[in-house]
Amino acid sequence: MRLLVLILLLALSAAAPARAVESAVRSAPTFNGTVYAIAYLGGTVYVGGGFTKARWGGRSYPRQRLAAFDGRTGALLDWAPPADGTVRALAATRGAVYAAGGFHRVGGAKRDSIARIDPVAGSVTSFRHDIAGTPYALAIGAGRLYLGGSFTAVSGHALRNLAAFSLATGRVDTRWRAGADDRVRTLAVSGGQVFLGGAFREVNDDPRSVRLAAVDGVTGVLDRYFRPSVAAEVNAITVNHAGVYAATGGQGGRAVAYTLDGTTRWQRVFDGDATAITTVGEVAYVGGHFDRVCLTTRNGPRGACLDGSAPRVKLAAVTGDGRLTEWSPQANGVAGVRVLTTDPIGVLDAGGDFTAIGGLDRPRFARF
Repeated sequence: MRLLVLILLLALSAAAPARAVESAVRSAPTFNGTVYAIAYLGGTVYVGGGFTKARWGGRSYPRQRLAAFDGRTGALLDWAPPADGTVRALAATRGAVYAAGGFHRVGGAKRDSIARIDPVAGSVTSFRHDIAGTPYALAIGAGRLYLGGSFTAVSGHALRNLAAFSLATGRVDTRWRAGADDRVRTLAVSGGQVFLGGAFREVNDDPRSVRLAAVDGVTGVLDRYFRPSVAAEVNAITVNHAGVYAATGGQGGRAVAYTLDGTTRWQRVFDGDATAITTVGEVAYVGGHFDRVCLTTRNGPRGACLDGSAPRVKLAAVTGDGRLTEWSPQANGVAGVRVLTTDPIGVLDAGGDFTAIGGLDRPRFARF
């Protein structure tokens, strides 16, 4: 009987043949330190992290935690405003690249944890704020720049781990009144909503908004229609027409797909944290610290899969109906992948602490 059950589990969890992204890596710069953030503007890819050098075309170039390259050719660009601390988040819009993290100076100018940078010249603009705490996430929408993190105030305004700035004036938008009781790790904007994930147990004092919630992009009012159930801290989220996708930690990590009312569509369990997630078409791509994907949702101590597993080292892909695909490029390292993003033409970018993909030398950054 047990053999029959295991055969059925293997059949249900069999890798789906279709995939939207190839495992082979494309030409792109690599880095000597962790990559935490990726953003796109036009044909340019902007990268942020803890690195001090970028490598391209067999040569090494100084890049103090910020860099950019041509998304078509992979060629490293001259854009190189130096930051004196780790860049953990990036967001780009016409005329501006926003960076947030643990820095105090960018491009020679004093900037406390957040800065606006010219996307061509690399010069730092007049946008300036003081943040009492640590930022982790940025997102753009509804004429605003949204900030998430672990902080208590921005430029004298008492705020709880969330803030919004007017893109037109650069000022804190005090009309946007969202707040969370613990750190906000990730943000995503879709339509008129801002989705947020993290370690919080309440948003806008609502105790049913645990770890994953949505608020209005103009007012910050909580969406009480979106009520997902999340078992552990949310490390990354992405949104498409089908719903909301979350990468979480916990006893082994999880990738979970929700409908727009918070109903769980599917979930996959890993033997380590899931820290990054994005979609290409109907396929969700997941990155993290894991080495295996469980065949069922049951796992034990240290995330060990209890009903069998399939090898997927730091990277995996899941179809729209929750089936594991054959995509398995295999990154290395302990921390593995920290960020996954998709550019407008469907190219998948991965950043993190890995130094190889599929046995090939690809330090901290890879394109698929």
